[in-house]
Amino acid sequence: METRELGRSGIAVSALALGCWALGGGEGWGDQDESLTIATIHAALDHGINFFDTAEAYGGGNSEEVVGKALADRRDRAIIATKISPNHTEPSVVRQYCEASLRRLRTDFIDVYMVHWPIRTHSVAASFAVLQDLKREGKIRSIGLSNFGPQQLAEAVGTGVQLDVNQLCYNLLSRAIEFEILPACRRLQIGVTTYMPLLQGLLADKYHTPDEVPPFRARTRHFQGDRPGSRHGEPGAEVETFVALAAIREIAQELGQPMDSVALAWVMAKPGVTSVLAGARTPEQVTRNVRSAPLSLPDAAIARLDQATDALKRKLGPNADYFQGHGDSRIQ
Repeated sequence: METRELGRSGIAVSALALGCWALGGGEGWGDQDESLTIATIHAALDHGINFFDTAEAYGGGNSEEVVGKALADRRDRAIIATKISPNHTEPSVVRQYCEASLRRLRTDFIDVYMVHWPIRTHSVAASFAVLQDLKREGKIRSIGLSNFGPQQLAEAVGTGVQLDVNQLCYNLLSRAIEFEILPACRRLQIGVTTYMPLLQGLLADKYHTPDEVPPFRARTRHFQGDRPGSRHGEPGAEVETFVALAAIREIAQELGQPMDSVALAWVMAKPGVTSVLAGARTPEQVTRNVRSAPLSLPDAAIARLDQATDALKRKLGPNADYFQGHGDSRIQ
C-alpha cells in the first residue's frame, strides 16, 4: 500500500484509509456487530491500511470506542485520526473533550486531531492555542481541520498553528473543492483527505435511478430539496447526477473495471489528495476497496471522467457543503 506524508507532519499515511463513521452504528447505519467491526479493522491493517478516521460525534462515541478496542494491541501499527465538534472547542472545554476521546480510543495520544466543522461562536485563535498546548504535551501529534472553506482556512492559518490536513467531501460527483479549496490547500502545503469517495453508494453502481436511493443517502444537493431529511432547499441536480453516473459506468466498462474501483482510483490520482477515506463494514468490503489502491488510470481516462462530470460540477457550483444550500453553507 502506497503511503504519503500528511501535510508537513512527517506522518506517513496509507493512500487508502478506513473511514469509521458507519462502524459506530446509529442513525442511517443501523446496528453494527462489534466482532465484525473488529475483524474489519484488523483486515484493513493486514491489507496495509494504517490510517483510521473517526470522530467523537460518530455513533455518539461508539465509533471511537470500537476503533480503540480493535487497535488496543496493535497501536504501533496504526495512525488514528479523530475529530472534535466545533461546539466543544471553547478554550475552557477543549481539553476535557480531547481526554474523553483518548479514553474511548484507549491511547495516550491522538495522531491527527481535527476540528470537525468551522468554529463560528467563539475565538478561533483561542481554540487553536489550546490545541497547540495539547500538541506540545504530546497528547496529539498533528492538528487539522475538516470542512473548512477558503475564508475559514485563511483564518485558521492566521493563528500561526501548523495545520497538516483539511478533510473534505470529494468524489466524481462532488467536485466543489476544485474551485478554490483544493488549490488553497496545495499552496499552503496542507494535505487533503477525502470522505464519501463513493457518495454513499452512488459510485458503487448500486443505483440506476433517483427513486432507488434510500432517503438517508438522498439528502445531498444532488437530489431535490423536498426529499425526506433534506435541508438544503434547492432544486437539486438529479438529471445531471444520473447522466454522469451512466457515463462513468460506460467508461468503467470500457476499462474492464468496476465503477467503485474507477471512482476510488480517480480521487487517489488527483494532485493534492493525500488519502482517501473509504468506509467498510466487513472484511470483504475492505478487500474490495483495497483492490482499487494499485489501479492507475490512464490520463485519457481521467480526462474523460472529468468531462463526464463537468456539467454536474458546474450545476452544483463551488459550495462544498452538500447538505446545506448556498445561503446557509457551513463551508465558506
